[in-house]
Amino acid sequence: MRTFISAISFLLLFHTYGQNQKAVSWINENAIKIEDANPDTNLTIFNNNIPKKFADAKIFGFGETTHQGKEFFDIKAKFFKYLVENQGVKVFIMEDSYTSEAGINEWISGGKGNAESIAKNFTIGFWYCKEVVNLLEWMRNYNLNKSKDEQIRFYGMDIQIVKNINQEIRNLVTRYNIPVREELLLVVDNCVEKKVDHGGVSNNWADIQIPKLNEIESILLDFRKGIKDENIDEYNSVIRALNYLSKYTYYVQNHYSQDRDIKMFENAKWIIENKSKNGKAFIWAHNEHINNKKAGNYNARKIYNLGKNLKEYYKNDYYSVGFDFGTGTQAGYFSDKDEKPSWKKVELKEPFTKTYAKTLYEAKDEIYFIDMSKALDGNSSDFFKKKTKQIVAGGGGFNPHENHLYQKKFSEMYDGLIFVKNITLPTNNLITK
Repeated sequence: MRTFISAISFLLLFHTYGQNQKAVSWINENAIKIEDANPDTNLTIFNNNIPKKFADAKIFGFGETTHQGKEFFDIKAKFFKYLVENQGVKVFIMEDSYTSEAGINEWISGGKGNAESIAKNFTIGFWYCKEVVNLLEWMRNYNLNKSKDEQIRFYGMDIQIVKNINQEIRNLVTRYNIPVREELLLVVDNCVEKKVDHGGVSNNWADIQIPKLNEIESILLDFRKGIKDENIDEYNSVIRALNYLSKYTYYVQNHYSQDRDIKMFENAKWIIENKSKNGKAFIWAHNEHINNKKAGNYNARKIYNLGKNLKEYYKNDYYSVGFDFGTGTQAGYFSDKDEKPSWKKVELKEPFTKTYAKTLYEAKDEIYFIDMSKALDGNSSDFFKKKTKQIVAGGGGFNPHENHLYQKKFSEMYDGLIFVKNITLPTNNLITK
């Protein structure tokens, strides 16, 4: 019996090895090489081999395996520039908050400030790095001497931070003497100050607050009818801020990751439909947000991640691009023994076994792009259809004491995949040239 089991195990391993080698051969022949991770060089090979589905799409979701990959950031910047210059994409949507928008849009439209002051607008610390600020600076230079309608605009779709939205609402009410009762404004204050307790039990707190926020919105919409055109943008901005606050209030009560995602989808959809002149947009977020079908127990509640909602609503107009990597430097927030938690570097010297990356790493190119529809038509389709592990590291970074490997099916998750053999940490010194 033991001999029989050993024989079966050997045959399975041999079959798997054969599948993987077939996939490597297919990748070497069919993947689109990305020349380098320099955000300022052209995507010449990609442009000469652009996948049809990519060329026909309007909304592009670009992910990242972790929030700490310089190469991920730079390659995403490279593709955004390509889409701006070749496909007329002018709307940039990020996994960040509404409150980050005003300062960033003022700066990229020619306002005062520098790299350090502009980065302070971000509410997610991972974007406070030279790679992201360099992209904002490129947007600023692109916008020079262009009309408002031709300029790139920055938008936040996330709902986790609503700081100062109450003050924005109060300022409008005071400036235009809008009849919003103080008791309603105190509700706004309370919603802004309320913290999400991920370990707490859901209750009906939001169910009580949201109708009151809706009442404020009704007052603002009614009062807006008599406002002069030159002030209408200010009104619309505050109404939008109030909508973000309502979504945050919902999230305080319903604090599952998919609840956050459904609200990000609602925000992204609104931005695309109201702020994009041509219906095109670039979305920057984690793999887990942008992918077409996030693994996990989502079906029970019928609430899904951002990318699945985008795919179901926009169909082939949405093209998701996931990232994976083999080796490199990461960082995680953790402690060893009796130490206090702190950020520490982690070196990944080789790909984890039994992962997609283990096989993808064997391909010849350092960085390459795979169009999944082409991969599924080729003789490597079994490799991409098979559920295999991929690294997933979120806000806490990469902790070697935790499991960051999750079973995925690339065939279901992404329209395109970018593999980077080796990654490094982003540059946190914003004044480094």
